[in-house]
Amino acid sequence: MKKLTRSQFLQLSIMLFGLFFGAGNLIFPPLLGNKAGSATFISLIAFCVTAVLFPVLGAIVVGKTNGLSNLAKRVGPVFSVVFTTAIYLSIGPGLGIPRAGSVPFEMAIAPYVPETLNLNIVRFVYTLVFFTIALLICLKPNKLVERVGKFLTPTLLLMILFMFVRIVMMDKNIAAPSGDYLKAPVTKGFLAGYETMDAVAALNFGFVIAQAIKRFGVEDENEVTRYEIKAGLLAGSVLFLVYAMLASIGMIGSQKFAGAENGAQVLSGSIKLVLGDFGLVLLAFIFTLACLTTCVGLITSGGEYFEKLFNNKLSYRAWVYIWTLFSFVMANFGLNKLLAFSVPLLQIIYPVALVLIVMGISHKYLNYSKVSYVSSAVVSVGLPLVEVLDKTFHIKFGFVTNFVKSLALYEEGLAWLLPTIFVLVLTSLVVKVMESFIEVDKIRQKY
Repeated sequence: MKKLTRSQFLQLSIMLFGLFFGAGNLIFPPLLGNKAGSATFISLIAFCVTAVLFPVLGAIVVGKTNGLSNLAKRVGPVFSVVFTTAIYLSIGPGLGIPRAGSVPFEMAIAPYVPETLNLNIVRFVYTLVFFTIALLICLKPNKLVERVGKFLTPTLLLMILFMFVRIVMMDKNIAAPSGDYLKAPVTKGFLAGYETMDAVAALNFGFVIAQAIKRFGVEDENEVTRYEIKAGLLAGSVLFLVYAMLASIGMIGSQKFAGAENGAQVLSGSIKLVLGDFGLVLLAFIFTLACLTTCVGLITSGGEYFEKLFNNKLSYRAWVYIWTLFSFVMANFGLNKLLAFSVPLLQIIYPVALVLIVMGISHKYLNYSKVSYVSSAVVSVGLPLVEVLDKTFHIKFGFVTNFVKSLALYEEGLAWLLPTIFVLVLTSLVVKVMESFIEVDKIRQKY
């Protein structure tokens, strides 16, 4: 039986970390540290539940079910196609890939472009180079582990470590928690991790990792699953350590940079204090590498999914070209319009993605019925749909909207959570009771 070498396994795990770690992952923890101040530790733990635990579980469960489509088929075949396609479109060319090219430029480069230069031309050149590199990496998926896991992501990690070591030595100015971190540091940390959207991305990346393992010659499905679990755990551990470093950077200067609007301001202000203009150049490279690795993962997973969805009518390479070109255009000319569509879509499908991850990872032990999958999916899609239509598009459905607004955690965007848990528990109990009655009836008929 083919086994991975230690080097192959490490490259695979580091690649999975790199796929997860994009711009949002880079800027949310420093902002958390800045706002939470002395309450950073407890908020960080809550943050990592949704920003580390769920993504790792998502990647594992997709590996165990041999693809997101198979996991979603537990709800139904039509739901599987619609949900899986919506995931790949929204997190891919609909949001993740164009934003991966645009965000590092806006956060780390645009503020320092001289006024004598045309910002749009500089952005065009930057994104052209960015997406060209991404395209070249994605065209050879068999080289993905080597290029991302062996070179790009280790370089990114070394840069982040160097930045942390330099900043952590500066004077500590830790402030008291502010805003929502003062009122509810655990809830706010949990929701901040939720905003990374990595649990959805994990449903894409789990398939990429499984395919990468198979390209190493591992054919046994149980071995593939075992390696995916181990890679997920190692990648999650690295994610936690990096988040802890970034949150510490925010906490250290929380008094000095009070009122920062985003994590990029916290990072740029901190690194400029200790490294001057060189620090800003370093930060630009960190942002670019973080977004490049995520972009590569999204393009690769999308290309492989759509090639199979359309029965190989278009090749993987063709889909890679289409996605990359579309994302390059959107990053320069239509990102805001794209976000207006894709962000609400993500808000609708993210809850059901979390539900499927939890059910998928515990299915072996609780053996959920079809009824439990369908009812949980209906609630975790229906309630966020009503909420998004109300909050974003101001479309109301009378008593239905009023009912949803009356639910606990509505203002936090989690109105679906408690009802979904209730429905899942209720349907599981009812099915178990009915199965018990059926078994008793069979015994009576037999004797």
